Amino acid sequence: MLTPALIDPVVRAALAEDAPWGDLTGELLVPAEATATAGLVAREPGTLAGIDVFAAAFTLTDPSVQVVPRTADGDRFAAGEVLAEVTGPARAVLQAERVALNLLQRMCATATLTAALVAAVEGTGARITDTRKTTPGLRVLERHAVRCGGGVNHRFSLSDGVMAKDNHLAVLARSGIGVEEALRAARARLGHMVRLEVEVDRLDQIEPVLAGGADVIMLDNFSLADLRAGVALIAGRAVVEASGTITLDTVRDVALTGVDVISSGALTHSAGSLDLGLDMDVRA
Repeated sequence: MLTPALIDPVVRAALAEDAPWGDLTGELLVPAEATATAGLVAREPGTLAGIDVFAAAFTLTDPSVQVVPRTADGDRFAAGEVLAEVTGPARAVLQAERVALNLLQRMCATATLTAALVAAVEGTGARITDTRKTTPGLRVLERHAVRCGGGVNHRFSLSDGVMAKDNHLAVLARSGIGVEEALRAARARLGHMVRLEVEVDRLDQIEPVLAGGADVIMLDNFSLADLRAGVALIAGRAVVEASGTITLDTVRDVALTGVDVISSGALTHSAGSLDLGLDMDVRA
């Protein structure tokens, strides 16, 4: 759940980047006493994520700006719908506008893509999750957007769980250390609340990984036939995650193989920005 403690540092950094010494245009052209009322309007349909982030951009610029949401995070909206109203000193509203929209548009795009994937796998039992392929500095916002779209979050950071990927296994192999041996040693040192996940790209890697005590096995870039075979081989002994080039066209077929989790980096690195605008009425 996003709180001001998580939102404010990100938004303050974005505001400082955009107007490090103030907004020269607003200060030179806009009367200090002018006020503005603006509507946040959806130019296309989508799923809302980040309305508190949007509001923070204005209130951190000037606490007298008021933002009244008409929708809540997780809500679906139609093109043309007014999602919020902003009222306050025109200079402050104009100064914060771009930062507010940049963050909200990105979050809504992620939520909208996530919602589409979640809808595509409905009834299969598979869950849609994100990855660490996030925008540096924006992970907390992008992960929140995934939840708004009905997805779930993978580990937040490298500090939250053990995940041995292909390059980790390659280092072990070059060092002459067996995978099962290394995983058993890692398992012995882990706290009881920490999970151990291992990425594999071949079916013959699964049994040694299970013997090493993996809680989650990621089947990376497997064909549909191999995904089905992997699920059958694991047979409930670990959570099965599928990953690798997941799209709206393929995600349901992947889910129908019986995997428990489908992870997609595209949710955060390729969602783009949803088309939202601020229609403004400025009065002297």
